[in-house]
Amino acid sequence: MEYRVLARKYRPQTFADLIGQEVLVRTLSNAFATGRIAHAFLLTGIRGIGKTTTARIIARALNCVGADGQGSATISPCGICTHCTAIAESRHMDVLEMDAASNTSVDGIRDLINTVQYLPSSARVKVYIIDEVHMLSNSAFNALLKTLEEPPPHVKFIFATTEIRKIPVTILSRCQKFELKRIETQTLAKHLGNVLAKENVKAEEEALALIADAAEGSARDSLSLLDQAIAHNAGEDGVIRGLAVRDMLGMNDKSQLFKMLEKCCSGDIRESLAEFRNLYAAGADPAIMLQDLLALMHFITRVKITPAAADDVAFSEPERTFAETLAQKLAMSTLTRFWQMLLKGLQETRIAPDPAASAEMTLIRIAHSADLPSPADIIRGLRKNTAAPPSGNGESTTPPPRAPVALITTQQVVPQPVVQHQHEQAVVINTFADAVELFNARREPLLHNYLMREVRLVNFQQGRLELNICGEVPLDFAGRVGKNLSDWTGTRWVVILSREQGEVPLQVQYEEKAAKEREAIKSHPLVAKVLETFPGAEVVRIINNGVSA
Repeated sequence: MEYRVLARKYRPQTFADLIGQEVLVRTLSNAFATGRIAHAFLLTGIRGIGKTTTARIIARALNCVGADGQGSATISPCGICTHCTAIAESRHMDVLEMDAASNTSVDGIRDLINTVQYLPSSARVKVYIIDEVHMLSNSAFNALLKTLEEPPPHVKFIFATTEIRKIPVTILSRCQKFELKRIETQTLAKHLGNVLAKENVKAEEEALALIADAAEGSARDSLSLLDQAIAHNAGEDGVIRGLAVRDMLGMNDKSQLFKMLEKCCSGDIRESLAEFRNLYAAGADPAIMLQDLLALMHFITRVKITPAAADDVAFSEPERTFAETLAQKLAMSTLTRFWQMLLKGLQETRIAPDPAASAEMTLIRIAHSADLPSPADIIRGLRKNTAAPPSGNGESTTPPPRAPVALITTQQVVPQPVVQHQHEQAVVINTFADAVELFNARREPLLHNYLMREVRLVNFQQGRLELNICGEVPLDFAGRVGKNLSDWTGTRWVVILSREQGEVPLQVQYEEKAAKEREAIKSHPLVAKVLETFPGAEVVRIINNGVSA
């Protein structure tokens, strides 16, 4: 007999056979039990998760007549009646499957719509299954829309897609949507173990965990990989070994990767590069090695946060022990720094003309930074007027003294004058700056901007402003400024436009003042030490007790 691959042999035939899709099964079970069955379903999820299989199970559930031929729609199709067997074998005349990837045009949809009006030939309802429905053109979706909105009672639509965002909302709103979730690694590994038990094949727990992890939540992919593992090498004793699965998947030896990572994190770049060259000589891809190191760094970080994560069966016992040791040794700030460096190194390696050299440079940077203190430790040491700690793994329990801090920012914040509010309707304005700030406080941003940048103060008196226009302002600028000040202060204000030059605009004054303060703060011992420690740093803003200048 022709061999049937495991993905076909163990394809679910009932909802009870679906794994990891409890929400979908519960919802459909209640719908069939109450008779509230939608006219259109949309199944979405990654490849190999069971979308088309679920669509066929729904079609069987809708048309099953039972072994005696007298049954009705049921959530548990019998699997032996003529309808169940024909649908399972994809030969039922009233269950039409269409691949939208190869029928994207409107013509295929129009042909389908023309058959909707006809009653089913033998089944209870006609079922249209459209796979990869997101591949349809806009005109095809439009042609389908009217029929989907008001379908005949004897028709059900089931759509499957991996790209739900590409489907028009007009289609989505007319379907009952089910998102098939990725199957958890442990659930998938258990399922593979059950399949092997039926096939009379034994496998190590690590081997099943590796296959389940490589499948990335896809049941079909896991069974395909399991088929390959059986054919690849079941071992002399008939047991699928984890080492054989690693070899089949082209995975790097994690024990060597752990050694390379350990040497790198301890600053031993010579040994780390030696491990890298051994793996590279054995055929390992530099980018894949960095990608695996990223996965290991993520695993170590998880172990540090949640020690129970060390029970992951995808890693051998020595590897789990090593991860626990490294998680205790490295601080969280160090782990996150190494993660960022590996991520950047991976991006560079993928585009580098010499990937091996780029990967080595990444390891060198990590090893070099292993003994460097964190920026927080440097600042802490500078505030104590002592050298920074030799390692970035310590945490201080003593709060540092407050001092001016130099910040790098693209936004220049200038000191704001204080407007004295005596009560709700009476405001005292003592300076031109007070008057300008009042426009900001009363949410008049355009007039505030004009007053800050486009005018020069010639003379200020209570109730009188004399201004020189040095930029572009609206024709009614003076009138609007005077009216607002009069309304806000309760006294009459007059704004007069003058040809005298006057003072420089307020914005220029603030910027010049801030520049002088930035130069002056550089003489502060702490700031001077920071600038010396970080060459190229600049003081761009000063914060003192929460007030910026």
